[in-house]
Amino acid sequence: MERTLVLLKPDAVSRGLVGEILQRFERVGLKIAGMKMVQPDEDLATKHYHDLGERKGADVLRATVEMLVSGPVVAIVFEGVEAVELVRKMTGPTEPKAAAPGTIRGDYSHISFKHADVKKIGVKNLIHASGSIEDAAKEIPIWFSEEELLKHSPVYAKHTLGE
Repeated sequence: MERTLVLLKPDAVSRGLVGEILQRFERVGLKIAGMKMVQPDEDLATKHYHDLGERKGADVLRATVEMLVSGPVVAIVFEGVEAVELVRKMTGPTEPKAAAPGTIRGDYSHISFKHADVKKIGVKNLIHASGSIEDAAKEIPIWFSEEELLKHSPVYAKHTLGE
């Protein structure tokens, strides 16, 4: 079974979209292995986005860290068959403007990279989803200890997860 990290960012929390977004993931049969609400500090946010500065530049890193620490985050570890790819498909591209209707970003956000750059703010795209199995393996321990991740078999697991 594959695990992936999802962060419902401060804009998702402040807009009251947590339940609706969680429901989407549960409806496709992903299992919650761990979930908590966290107020990230600068150290945690920087650790999470450790390579963003190298890839996109110091200004993008600063704006993204500022956005992540601006309010509470709901951190979730989902488990399921090809969970990383499924969650990424449901989330949509990082730039909400490019996200198709039916994806989380396509249905609930629309900001462009250009707008965020002009305003010098992080892109309010509601959600972070691990980009690969390797990313998930690095990101999950930043947010969760192994003791916080539970093994359980919900009723639906035999139908959706083959348990």
